[in-house]
Amino acid sequence: MTVESIPVQAAPKSLVWQGDELVSAAGGGQASGHDGVAWEEAFAEIFFFDAGTTSASGRYSALYQERNLEGLLLERGEVVRELVRSDELAGDYDYPLALGALSDGREVVVHCPDEYNVLQIEDAASGERLTAGEREPQDVFHSKLSLSPDGRYLLSVGWLWHPFGVAMVYDTARALTDPGTLDGDGLVPTTTALNGEVTAGCWLDADRLVVATGTEGGGTDEAELPPGRLGVWSMSEGRWLHRSPIADAEPGVLLLPRGDQVVSFRGHPRLLDTATGRLVAEWPEVGLPVKDTCYGVDHIPSPVAALHPDGTRLAVAQAESIALITLP
Repeated sequence: MTVESIPVQAAPKSLVWQGDELVSAAGGGQASGHDGVAWEEAFAEIFFFDAGTTSASGRYSALYQERNLEGLLLERGEVVRELVRSDELAGDYDYPLALGALSDGREVVVHCPDEYNVLQIEDAASGERLTAGEREPQDVFHSKLSLSPDGRYLLSVGWLWHPFGVAMVYDTARALTDPGTLDGDGLVPTTTALNGEVTAGCWLDADRLVVATGTEGGGTDEAELPPGRLGVWSMSEGRWLHRSPIADAEPGVLLLPRGDQVVSFRGHPRLLDTATGRLVAEWPEVGLPVKDTCYGVDHIPSPVAALHPDGTRLAVAQAESIALITLP
């Protein structure tokens, strides 16, 4: 295992692998060679954006202010349109936004443009709202959004007003015919997810979802998902496949999938086995801010990282460099 440092002039707001080169996830980013070159994110600098994301295809990307209202959707670096979210407590939790493709191949934007608790799916190219209709939303603040690899499911890691972190999963195909299904508890039972406070989640594949809980929460029922656990939920079987204690530390707010493992980023990167919660490897020399939840009055920026598609290299943004980790 090695850690290489790529010098940059400013901390990257976003990272994505383009072949074997690292680039910004949004327009204006310049590929970075291993010898260190200027890292430019023109749109981010002009509009004061501090976060970004990209679709799996690489066609669409977005830059936004993690604790504010505005964002930009781009197609291969060209501006498509402005994005905006509800201003309800926008300064207190992370911007809800996901880019990806549905099961039918349509590229979409998923966000909360009108109300903090109303998810909308829009066609990325045209802006057409695909989930228009009558809604009866719950009082939940959606935040960290992600589509499953096949576009069938949508994960929302958000929070209820206690505050307390929760996870909800929705069927996107059903939502296109009945938008109100985006307002319910979703397909993972809320009582199951609520036993421990959910802080992060990601998709291992089209069927398996990983949900991580922090130390908050009063439940200890092992049939549920207690605090301090890494849970693997099967969408097809409708049950927890694994519910393992997390080794060493709380999970933080970002998980990146790698086969049957995930990388967490609280304080520094850690490689965890999802079946056992075992710590496989860690890199304390790659320091990161400690961020425990997607909400909070004090804004701690979310980690910026990208895993190479072949799973061998992990790029992590730091203040004056990009740490490039070779994984075991």
